[in-house]
Amino acid sequence: MTANTTPTTAFTELMAYQRDTEALAQVAGRLGWDQEAVMPRGAAEQRGEELAAIEGVLHARRTDPRLADWLERATADGPVAEAQLRQIRRDHVRATKIPARLATEIARVTSIAQGTWAEARRNDDVAHFLPTLERVVALRREEAAALAAGGDLYDALLDDYEPGATQASIGAIFDAMRPRLVALREAILGADRHPAPLEGRFPPETQMRLARELASAFGYDWNRGRLDLAVHPFSNGSGNDVRITTRTVEEEPFNCFYSTIHETGHAAYEQGIDQAYLLTPLGQGCSMGVHESQSRIYENQLGRSRPFTAWLYDRMTAHFGPLSTKDAEAFYAAVNRVQPGYIRTEADEVHYNLHIMLRFDLERQLFAGKLEAAELEEAWNTRFQQDFGVAVDKPSHGVLQDVHWSLGLFGYFPTYSLGNVYAGCLMQALRAAVPDLDASLARGDTAPATRWLRETLQRHGRLRSPRETIAAACGFEPSEGPLLDYLEAKFGEIYAL
Repeated sequence: MTANTTPTTAFTELMAYQRDTEALAQVAGRLGWDQEAVMPRGAAEQRGEELAAIEGVLHARRTDPRLADWLERATADGPVAEAQLRQIRRDHVRATKIPARLATEIARVTSIAQGTWAEARRNDDVAHFLPTLERVVALRREEAAALAAGGDLYDALLDDYEPGATQASIGAIFDAMRPRLVALREAILGADRHPAPLEGRFPPETQMRLARELASAFGYDWNRGRLDLAVHPFSNGSGNDVRITTRTVEEEPFNCFYSTIHETGHAAYEQGIDQAYLLTPLGQGCSMGVHESQSRIYENQLGRSRPFTAWLYDRMTAHFGPLSTKDAEAFYAAVNRVQPGYIRTEADEVHYNLHIMLRFDLERQLFAGKLEAAELEEAWNTRFQQDFGVAVDKPSHGVLQDVHWSLGLFGYFPTYSLGNVYAGCLMQALRAAVPDLDASLARGDTAPATRWLRETLQRHGRLRSPRETIAAACGFEPSEGPLLDYLEAKFGEIYAL
């Protein structure tokens, strides 16, 4: 770059450079999708090397000295350009703190670790996964130390998923939530009324047909996406290539249906971002907490609502024939049945956040040096018994159930509960903005809700900070109150509390 480069030229050159970086990041993400969805098992080692190579290129681009020069010279013309510069600067500062060797090694090891975890989970063999997990933890501790520069290691990782959040701020929210959640859980478990579960066998191929129908009902754009099977459901991509996955269990169709709706919420966010932000730093969700607000409001406040489950009851009857639940009201109660369970992704709304609090506390201990990877299984089992009153019967129901730690995603878990908190606020604002919401949901028409979410939140991408994004959509600052009020009202009615 020449010394007489104008601020406008600097900005143009910076955005052109960044567009290629964003495109390469999408390629890396697509390799991750392929690995989880269709890659042959024997390709794991090679895929690790491929991802490490791409990460090396990305790290070099994100730390290129020209970025600092462009950022110094460029000027922003309006709030969108200001946000673009802010995000590029943030990513550049973060990348320059991490050695290239470390960035590529994390990419290589976590890629291979996914396959090791999947095999260990399938065989309930913690010992098979433990050496790999220890390596992942060591690498993430090294990364956190580089990012924290003397500060708190866990906060440094949290900031990658929820910018501005700290374990203290999240811990305060969780401390406020726990007493009311525990009291509600105890009241429900001691209630006289207990809904019957849905029983029967539901062919996987038929589940997938209805899963596609559900994704369509929530506005998923099939021209820019696809649905596949995976061990652990996830969404991948942004802009015009956003893919979702689900899983099927013959006796548990809700697992498939609500995983699909959940991932559709993630995908709808990415598909709904303003096309002007495509392949720029603003062209993705602004944080994982905000992302989870979309998946959780789609799945729970909308998908598990009384009017929508009445529509789903009719669709399930059409696909599978008569159900064990006698009518739509019994079906609604079955969908929202509360019971202690092992699996986070299958947890009811009352228990879900307790699952997250367990993981949050274990992660904090791990990065404070109070817990080692080899101690995670025992610590998990002890805490689960305390929180849920049930002993973990096998590792796949305990410490091996989630893919996140194999991927090195420490600091990700608390964003699920932040997403629930944000979803509670959004639902309160949505009901005020769309007074006839229930009537449309009863027809299986989510468009009034999803349109409001797209216009008030999704289309803005990373234009604002996470809390600003929620506050702008809701018209008030986010807090845990609306979520807890919603849960107490909903389950108080179902269980006649």
